Parts: sequence; C-alpha cells; structure tokens
Amino acid sequence: MGEEWGSSGFAGRIVLSAPTGSVAFCGPCRRNFDHGVYDHSAYYHSACWDDSGGRYAAPEEVMTHYVSHGRILTMNKNLQKNRVKSGARFYFPGKLGSGAEVRLPADTAHHAIRTLRLGVGDPIILFDGLGGEYEASICRIDRERVVARTGPFVDRSAEPPVKLVLAQGISSGERMDFTVQKAVELGIGVIQPLSTERSVVKLTPERAVRKTAHWRKLAVAACEQSGRNRLVEIAEPQRLTDWLSQLPREASSEELRLLLSPRTDNSFNKLTERASRVTLLVGPEGGLAPAEIATAQRWGFQSVRIGPRVLRTETAALAALAAIQVRWGDF
Repeated sequence: MGEEWGSSGFAGRIVLSAPTGSVAFCGPCRRNFDHGVYDHSAYYHSACWDDSGGRYAAPEEVMTHYVSHGRILTMNKNLQKNRVKSGARFYFPGKLGSGAEVRLPADTAHHAIRTLRLGVGDPIILFDGLGGEYEASICRIDRERVVARTGPFVDRSAEPPVKLVLAQGISSGERMDFTVQKAVELGIGVIQPLSTERSVVKLTPERAVRKTAHWRKLAVAACEQSGRNRLVEIAEPQRLTDWLSQLPREASSEELRLLLSPRTDNSFNKLTERASRVTLLVGPEGGLAPAEIATAQRWGFQSVRIGPRVLRTETAALAALAAIQVRWGDF
C-alpha cells in the first residue's frame, strides 16, 4: 500500500491493493472504498481491512500517521491477522483423542468456514459429548471439507450438581424449540416431550421422528453455545400416561417430582426436601387436564407454582428450572 500526503498533512491519497471484488474500509474513519485509489482526509490513518473475514488488506505493513501541530509523525507497525480467539466450539459425533486428525461433519464445516469464517490455523474446541473437551485447530480446508487436529484434553465440566429432567407437554410453533434451547442453557439433563389431553400439536409417527431429530440438533447447538460438554438427552415423544406408567410408583429419597400448577399455594420457598434429581412436569398451552394432574400426583408429583401470575408454558418451564438451580443447583 502506498500513500501520498498533501502539504497540509490533512489530505491523503491512499492506494490500496485490495482483493478483487472486496470492499475495504479504514478503521479510524470507518469509510468504505473499493479497489484502487481513495482520497482520504483524516487526522490519523490506521489499518485498512477487507470484508472477507477480518483480514488486513495491506499484506505486511501499514504506515500510521498522526498529525500534531502541522507535523506528521510516522510509525511502521507489523500487522498480524486478527485471529479468532479460542472459543468456537463444535460437537464431534465420534470418539476423540489427542493428536488425531478428524474431518468435521458437513453442517459443522459449513458453519465454521461460511458463517464464522474460520481458516487454517484457527483454534477451535471439540467435544464428543462424553465429558471434557479438546483444544484443536483447523489444519486443512478443501472446499466444504474441514479437517481439524486435536490437541490436549481439557477435563472441564459445566454440568449442575443436580440431575434435571424436564417432562414438557409439546407446545406449538416455535415455543417448543425455544423451551428446548433455553432448557439446555439452564442445565437440563433430559427432556421428555409429552402428548397430553390439551396438546395443540398432534404428532403422527413420521412427524414425531422429524421433530425429535430437529430438537436434538437444537440441543447440540445449545450445548456448543453454552459451554456444555455432555449432550442433553432428547427422548422420543410419549403420551403422558404411558410415560408415567414407566416411572417407579414412588420417587427415591434423592428424587423430587414437581408439577407446575397455578392452582396451588405451594411455592418453591416452601420446599424443604434435599434432592440430587428433580423431575419437572409442565403442561402445554392450557395446562394439564384435572385427570392428568390427579394421575401425576398418584405417581408422587407435588404441585408447585411460580408466583401468583399465570405464565406461558415456555416461560413457566424456564422460570421453574432457574428456581430449581437456585435451590438445589449451581446458581
């Protein structure tokens, strides 16, 4: 990159060799300019960047000018690419080990190079869902194929001390997606979708398979985003009565079974039990039918409410999970 400065020191002529088809911009003055010559007026000029992933348009060096009392002070600065910090996390559906080269799944590879704009040498984190994670870096990119080399294993856990199970009446639209995503972020261990008497969504067997696969992908993405290294179990949808019949009739001494209901005076503040496992039952839009509530209570579920307000099903589930984390978890 060459620069020609006027006698006043305030007007500059900048010749930038930018990649064809890209648009560059000057960091300090935030002005965009195309490949070629740009008449530049500024008190100082720093690095010029292009729009192809945060790379410097200047290949090696840039001259930084600062105008003070009509004099131009010039300083050469060696530039380094603004590399992505370690933190881009990806789930790898296979057993990982240190010092191995692994090919990322197609969807993961596309997200890494097209959305995050990662390149060869960029550090990433890989985890296989079995606990812990591996430092890694991208070593090869061939079109849509991305190969990463794993480094040392890091024994890090983000799991809460209490095992959380959410038995959620299937809600409509994006509400169930939102519940799954945020429940994972809040530390849920198992999500059991339930078909209930008042469920608006009625799943055929084929649609249930597609929905379960979709929810599992959402859970994986939420684990990647939230720093969790163990995958959340998304169970196959069941009818509420069928699911209850598979549970032991009485909860163990370390398990607490809770049923959200606005028609009770019992609140989380009144719960005194100690628990290492909490199963939370939440109805869909419209809540659970009286007969379903009675059946759940025969299986050891006690009703509890979150304040005097009636909450939407997705709000109720997440608020209750947060309250459980405060009471028995790691909040």
